[in-house]
Amino acid sequence: MSDEHAPDASGQWWLATLGRTIVWARLRVREAGTAEVFDSDGNTLAYDSEDTARAMLMDAEFVSFDGLDEEDALERGFSLDELSPPTGGSDDDLRARMVRKLGGSA
Repeated sequence: MSDEHAPDASGQWWLATLGRTIVWARLRVREAGTAEVFDSDGNTLAYDSEDTARAMLMDAEFVSFDGLDEEDALERGFSLDELSPPTGGSDDDLRARMVRKLGGSA
């Protein structure tokens, strides 16, 4: 059985913050060593390598969710306790969950 159509089963989650809005992106590395990023607009962007994809995400001010600690999260205006990567049965399901407005203040 393949995980290819289970978006939340694999991949690295990245996020950017705009005030109290979280914008997600999912980075996947393919078997051939190429990479793809599923963005908040529902587009899948192809890159020649994981390094190139990571560089593009960082240029767009995204950070790796796995690399965040609570202090980093608070500096961005949220607590790790109030946030988890989006889930969905397909990329179409995920698309509606790729931008999240947080309530209150951290």
